[in-house]
Amino acid sequence: MTVLFDVDEGVATLTLDRPPMNALNVAVQDRLHELADEITRRDDVRAVVIRGSEKVFAAGADIKEMRDMSHKDMVLRSRALQEAFTAVARIPKPVVAAVTGYALGGGCELALCADHRVAAENAKLGQPEILLGLIPGAGGTQRLARLVGPSRAKDLIFTGRQVRADEALRIGLVDQVVPAEEVFAAAHAWAARLTKGPALALRAAKEAVDSGLETDIDTGLALERTWFAGLFATEDRETGMRSFVEDGPGKAHFG
Repeated sequence: MTVLFDVDEGVATLTLDRPPMNALNVAVQDRLHELADEITRRDDVRAVVIRGSEKVFAAGADIKEMRDMSHKDMVLRSRALQEAFTAVARIPKPVVAAVTGYALGGGCELALCADHRVAAENAKLGQPEILLGLIPGAGGTQRLARLVGPSRAKDLIFTGRQVRADEALRIGLVDQVVPAEEVFAAAHAWAARLTKGPALALRAAKEAVDSGLETDIDTGLALERTWFAGLFATEDRETGMRSFVEDGPGKAHFG
């Protein structure tokens, strides 16, 4: 197996399983795409955790595999590579990355596809493709710049340097730093909390934020307005408002 998959009480866990470094070869990319599509379809999955091993999240692409690829090969493969990562980014449910050890190159790009990133104190993240005479090719030039700003993204991409967890937290590359042994538990707790939330509203929130970042503010506000009004047709909206009136805020139980 290249990626392990299990579901427990609404939380799906994707575990990269290609020792020793979880190099993201073509088989891993295709499996991630397949699982992202499955998770999108499954009603029993309400949130997702992506993790690696205790010592490494993913140390990047499989350089040995890439070295044998020609320009023509990569012209054909680069679209499938981006589509695999985009499928993860577009899962219409909350996704959290549990980053342990190294998350470099494609590993960092995979973490960027999550909505929230929990990192170990000893984690190191970066986009070292420039050191191979390349640039990030699985979304790094786009998602990293949107997350930390273009200047910081250019610094990381131009230099290929690795960022320790404390700096990653400071620049917004990760959202939480905990001891290594607590990373998965913290990520799972974040995901588990959201399984109890209103699924359609969470989906709408993710779509509004992500799609809004790709356009001008007026178009983004129109998108928000459409989702906001549409949620008034849902059972979850009725449940939430009824509970607020009858029991007070924050006590609704959504199906």
